[in-house]
Amino acid sequence: MCLTTRETIPANSLTIRNATDTDMDQVTAIYRHHVLTGTASFEEIPPGIDEITNRFQAIRDKGMPYLVAIRGDVIVGYCYASSYRPRTAYRHTVENSIYVAPDCTGQGIGSLLMEHLIARCEAGPWRQMIAAIGDSANHASIALHRKHGFEPTGVFHKVGFKFDRWLDSVLMQRPLGEDKPSLPGPTGQ
Repeated sequence: MCLTTRETIPANSLTIRNATDTDMDQVTAIYRHHVLTGTASFEEIPPGIDEITNRFQAIRDKGMPYLVAIRGDVIVGYCYASSYRPRTAYRHTVENSIYVAPDCTGQGIGSLLMEHLIARCEAGPWRQMIAAIGDSANHASIALHRKHGFEPTGVFHKVGFKFDRWLDSVLMQRPLGEDKPSLPGPTGQ
């Protein structure tokens, strides 16, 4: 599926495209691994394919991007933007999520997915992107977000408890489009 070394996968060997319902089995497997072995997600019980598919459809129904990175016919990572908060005043702010297959980390897939996700969100009505990074020791995710223009905005200390230890949640943010977002149009868009 991926390289056995930590070499960067050439961008031209990957395809980034919109996710489909038929991708959800591979997305579920990637997420399952991260739930069971990592602290990027504070979920402790991996959701099954039906729940992952429902989450995917809810994001898609809101017109938000949900992308997969494919090498050959295998999904090696995925990302999406979701609503930051449900209240309407937050409608121009999204939260990102990126997960890479366990044998494909450190090869530039996350960075390529992030580039595409940011571009998609900048083309939409969103003006800010938030990252809520599980675990302040998740240096790879923090570095990935910094590389793509996110700035630290705060840390919620010891708000999660997983694998018999307390975990922080690191908050980062970046503007989408212009540094000083314009006011929404008269229709509230």
